[in-house]
Amino acid sequence: MANTFSMLETYLETFQVKFGQKVDLKKQFDTDYDHKKISQEDGEALLQSGIQKLSEMQDKLYANGHHSVLIVFQAMDAAGKDGAIKHIMTGLNPQGVKVTSFKTPSIIELAHDYLWRHYIALPAAGEIGIFNRSHYENVLVTRVHPEYILAESLPGIRSLQDIDQKFWDKRFQQIKNFEQHLVDNGTIVLKFFLHVSKKEQKKRFLERIENKTKNWKFSTGDLTERKHWKEYRSAYEDMLENTSTDGAPWFVIPADDKWFTRLSITGIIYKEFEKIKLKYPVVSPEQKLELEKAKEQLLNEDE
Repeated sequence: MANTFSMLETYLETFQVKFGQKVDLKKQFDTDYDHKKISQEDGEALLQSGIQKLSEMQDKLYANGHHSVLIVFQAMDAAGKDGAIKHIMTGLNPQGVKVTSFKTPSIIELAHDYLWRHYIALPAAGEIGIFNRSHYENVLVTRVHPEYILAESLPGIRSLQDIDQKFWDKRFQQIKNFEQHLVDNGTIVLKFFLHVSKKEQKKRFLERIENKTKNWKFSTGDLTERKHWKEYRSAYEDMLENTSTDGAPWFVIPADDKWFTRLSITGIIYKEFEKIKLKYPVVSPEQKLELEKAKEQLLNEDE
């Protein structure tokens, strides 16, 4: 498997936002990676192989019990988050995977700090947690629509004029502190921004409107947010360059080709899993003796 994914390493390394890197999405990151040295047919076959390998690693993760994994997905509408989660995680044991989709905060959630609802959704040791949208909405949607911040009733924030760059810099630092705390306590944090083009988003919106089975996926609110495309791009750039760290890196994944998007995410997760060298627990001599006694007892049972 490692040899198979080696052909992807050239791509995957370019997708990671390095710590302290200035980000220009339009110039630095493609939405349709046109340097692929792998066909779609081979890529889809490789994806299935990768999913199987992730399943084996999940089993070791659960058995080991020292680490958890948090996978964060952020993207513009119609970039393919739901599909990526469905396809990549299809081979995993659902008992060890928890997917949380964060919507508009409720009254109860707004009565707590903005990280509260995310903290209580974190995966336990041995589990994989997936955030479909995440705590980063608090520096993305609120960045484009700062009036939402006023609903948080924060001390010292009485008007939009109080929400300046210092406010966002402080929030970036809070998020980095939050994630570093997770990393220090055994959580592997992987963050994926699915980078879709405006042209491809339009194509997918039209498909949702024209295909009756996909009508439910479309909302007129999506068009409203589309009008803020440049503002969102700017917010994402600021977020990426301020919150991608060595311990909790961001990966900007080309999202115009769904098969390549899914393959890239699978490859990155596999590579990061490999770094912690997951193994099944080794029993002690005393436990081994107990196992032998149990085996003997079972073999000598009356039928």
